Amino acid sequence: MRGRNKITIDPKYILIIIAVVSILLIVLSFRFEEKMEPVQSAVGSVVTPMQKGINSIGRKIAKGMDYVTTVKKLTKENKKLQNKLDELSSENKLLQQDKYELEDFRKLYDLDEQYAGYPKVAARVISSDPDNWYNTFIIDKGSDDGLAVNMNVMAGDGLVGIITDVKKSYSTVRSIIDDDSNVYGTFLKTSDSCIVSGNLQLMNDGVIQVSSISGNAKVKDGYEVVTSQISDKYLPGILIGYVSNLKKDASNLTQTAYLTPAADFRKLDMVLVITQVKNSEELKEMLN
Repeated sequence: MRGRNKITIDPKYILIIIAVVSILLIVLSFRFEEKMEPVQSAVGSVVTPMQKGINSIGRKIAKGMDYVTTVKKLTKENKKLQNKLDELSSENKLLQQDKYELEDFRKLYDLDEQYAGYPKVAARVISSDPDNWYNTFIIDKGSDDGLAVNMNVMAGDGLVGIITDVKKSYSTVRSIIDDDSNVYGTFLKTSDSCIVSGNLQLMNDGVIQVSSISGNAKVKDGYEVVTSQISDKYLPGILIGYVSNLKKDASNLTQTAYLTPAADFRKLDMVLVITQVKNSEELKEMLN
């Protein structure tokens, strides 16, 4: 069988036909308005629901677009607010840091005034042993800043320790709480002598040891202990701490006690270094 010939019509002719039909319908609707009314009504009953549906969909789409626009706007504003919050948080941290540093400087100033007779230089703690206490630590001043071994170090309300090693730009400090530390002390009120020994185990309770107190010493809990004149490394009159739990030994010849340090060894940020080394020759002259 032969295939049927396909009839193709040029699209432009279809458009012309639709245009002509539309014009005729317009003319007829105006010319025969009354007669065309049933047709218009029928067409309206079909078109109107479709139009309502289209309008409803349009409104939903418009609302959806408004929602998307609003979300984008809110997201953008939220990002700006978050950036501002991060900026304010960062500024607040800097202000807090400045506040802490100002407090440290005030404490150092008060300490400097208290021991005005000694030349001093301020230094910052830059490193310490990886434990809970600053039994040994490093400061950011060295020989280039005039520091030397055996210079006394202070913080808080009194003695912290002594410099044991000095490099050009930094120094190592051994504090009085270190197990290897022993300081000759004197009770400020009675002039009775004692030895203050470091003890990291006891420092968990916030105290270190005091020994070699005379059994006849009239000392009481809360008395101040300062560095003694007889020490070969520590300058005299620097507050070490306050005694507690005084007890006589079995022989009654000596007493022992605990000492709460004048400095806070859980947190050391800034210290004062007395830039004067005790002269053993001067000490011998004083003792003679």
